[in-house]
Amino acid sequence: MPFQFIHNPYFCGIKRRKSAKSVAEEIEEFSEEDELYEHHRVVVDKGQGLLRVDRFLMDRLPNATRTKIQAAIDAESVRINDRPTKASYKVKPLDVITISLPHPPRETDLVPENIPLNIIYEDDELLVLNKPAGMVVHPAYGNWNGTVVNALVYHFQNLPTTQNGVARPGLVHRIDKDTSGLMVIAKTEYAMTHLARQFYDHTIERTYNALVWGIPEPPAGTITGYIGRSVKDRKVQTIYDDESKGKWAVTHYKTLEVLRYVTLVQCNLETGRTHQIRAHMKHIGHPLFSDAMYGGDRILRGTPVGSYKSFVDNAFKLLPRQALHAKSLGFEHPRTRQWLQFDSELPDDFRAVLEKWRNYVTV
Repeated sequence: MPFQFIHNPYFCGIKRRKSAKSVAEEIEEFSEEDELYEHHRVVVDKGQGLLRVDRFLMDRLPNATRTKIQAAIDAESVRINDRPTKASYKVKPLDVITISLPHPPRETDLVPENIPLNIIYEDDELLVLNKPAGMVVHPAYGNWNGTVVNALVYHFQNLPTTQNGVARPGLVHRIDKDTSGLMVIAKTEYAMTHLARQFYDHTIERTYNALVWGIPEPPAGTITGYIGRSVKDRKVQTIYDDESKGKWAVTHYKTLEVLRYVTLVQCNLETGRTHQIRAHMKHIGHPLFSDAMYGGDRILRGTPVGSYKSFVDNAFKLLPRQALHAKSLGFEHPRTRQWLQFDSELPDDFRAVLEKWRNYVTV
């Protein structure tokens, strides 16, 4: 792990229960006698290079802008090694960074919910499930209920948590809310450790199918770069050539089927960064079909008029999400050391759009 992150996710967006306020405003409303509540604690990794603390935190706190982080620093809500800091301070290995606010963190107890799970394999150590599009993997800012984790804690007892006690029972990886497909869940601490190591060593086999705009050239290749948050939109990941701005990411792709203006591609992840395939395919000029966050929800190939425009608009309605499915998953079983390989069918919405394009190009 590149750093230790112990948190209550209330800081993201910095909202009180009734109205949104800046950290500085919240601090000013309280006297010195009032208690501050710790919302985040980050222990900087031994290998961390020198980096401004505002930049460091911006890359690690979802939805937290540099302005909000600097306001928290100015209000002395951010402390390093239990001392106030400045935004220009450069973090050093093993620094302990805390963020405190004058209200208790949001309640983070996981609520068990009787949500059906499509489990395709299960034994004493692990299970593999096929997640539907639209389902968030774990509770976070804006999505506290209805997640895979809420379902897991209902159906299974005593699932292991991830490192540092973050409440994500059984999770060793995740896929985006609007991405469908296969996930492996650990049922024991031993399986959690063993599977997490395979992800860290990049020995897990993960294959995705994606429908992208245009025809990639060459038809097969490898996309690399440092993935980090965009300075223009913190929800979006972008590709940098500077290692201080992101994490190294590698995606291998190959063309499966060309459908005139769109192409079905297979993507194999060597690393597993946030929005990796979505950001990488946009980076080479081929955003995923219907991916609103990365610009794929508008006509990018062909003339956007007449019957063609109507056709594509209807296709967007059939698949109102990014055309991305985690199709196969392979890994070594933690106990038996046997290689397990799983495959899944494309979901109905993805298949419907593929057939629509196939019919269109044969007319």
